[in-house]
Amino acid sequence: MRLLLVSANRERSPYPVFPLGLACLVPSLEAAGHELRALDLCFEADPEAAVTAALADFAPQAVIISVRNIDNVTWPGSRSYVAGVKAIVDRCRGIATTILGGSGFSLMPAELLAFTGGDLGVVGEGEEILPEILALIERGESPACLPGVVAGAGAFAPPRPVERIAAPDRRLFALARYRREGGMANIQTKRGCPFGCIYCTYPLLEGRRMRLRPAAEIVAELRELADAGIDYVYFVDDIFNYPPDFAEELCRAMVASGLTMGWSAFINPQFITPRLMETMVAAGCDAVEFGTDSGSPAMLRNLGKSFGVEQIRESSRICRELGVDFAHYILFGGPGETPATIAESFALMDEVAPTAVIAMTGIRIFPGTPLFERAVAEGMVTPDEPLLEPTFYLDPAIRDVLGELVTAGAMTRRNWVAPGLEINMSDAMLEAMRHFPVRGPLWKLIKRLGRSHAKPLSQRQ
Repeated sequence: MRLLLVSANRERSPYPVFPLGLACLVPSLEAAGHELRALDLCFEADPEAAVTAALADFAPQAVIISVRNIDNVTWPGSRSYVAGVKAIVDRCRGIATTILGGSGFSLMPAELLAFTGGDLGVVGEGEEILPEILALIERGESPACLPGVVAGAGAFAPPRPVERIAAPDRRLFALARYRREGGMANIQTKRGCPFGCIYCTYPLLEGRRMRLRPAAEIVAELRELADAGIDYVYFVDDIFNYPPDFAEELCRAMVASGLTMGWSAFINPQFITPRLMETMVAAGCDAVEFGTDSGSPAMLRNLGKSFGVEQIRESSRICRELGVDFAHYILFGGPGETPATIAESFALMDEVAPTAVIAMTGIRIFPGTPLFERAVAEGMVTPDEPLLEPTFYLDPAIRDVLGELVTAGAMTRRNWVAPGLEINMSDAMLEAMRHFPVRGPLWKLIKRLGRSHAKPLSQRQ
């Protein structure tokens, strides 16, 4: 079959993200004998016109639409992407079979399929199941009985996890442009998350059982990226440093390979030791991001974190002593949040002195998470409420003052970034920052900023 692979993601804040999920589909689809063409809408000025042109030029029999996110999970400055996905499906209707997938789609598959009017949807990982779906379609048979296939409003069989995670094939996509405009490429070393953060969707998308790629295979992929001109990568794993022995094995393999590529990753403060961080630095790591969520012991427990304040302190100390830039991500507004717990987070961040603090206000509610169950129990949402539009958990104790409290604290601290409140983070500022010769996360440039900047809350819609 002729297959058009469409990356629906158009979000470029804080930087454009390469469509890794679609690239992972390419090897198995080509092995099954399909003819492929890719359309990445991230850089298209008129996405609907681009879809129409691709349909006319390529005449695909099926269009595979990857939905990375359904919104920007940011409050109060939320942006929904679902209308854009529907517009793509509308252009394809009557011309080719439309199959939706991707992490965003998999969070609310029946709802998104119904909203967009797509023909089919694939929940979870598609590398193995998609060729089976297409084979049935070619024979004129329905694939609705296959694992993870959504064909309407009814129930569907649970997805089948991929056992062997193959390396992606990036040749159909503009890798150089992502490097030029985003400053890095992305790579995944494992799937699955065994942790219990109450809001997190990774266990829903990838399962709780971890599946690791061989270190030698990862290094080979890194070498391919280096040969393509990539000099910086971001490891998109939910947690790079878990399991710790695997992270160390990979870093030692990178050192042995002689690669001189810079990189950063999202890590858990519970599993950082001086030896592991030293090995990471030797392998090219120059920045890390901690999924800290709070500086309050009570809030860490409420959010289901696996670590405490002392581990946040110790991991931060290790980064400082080794000269590694580091950022802590903080989530304000969760269950039990009060002005006092907010103050604890500010105080701890002042103490550990990271390069940057990325503060998110409100926590996006997704079906299937413990946070959703709590929101239902507290009457914030109903069990069958459609959540396609951005819906956030904000503890009633601070709902009316959260924005003001975070703004007041962040504006007096130069290293704080609050995307939803546009404190040291706006689309215009990001565009300006991209002109700096930086590789990796833009928050590393926070040291070059002057006083904090924000758009007054009264001017936001």
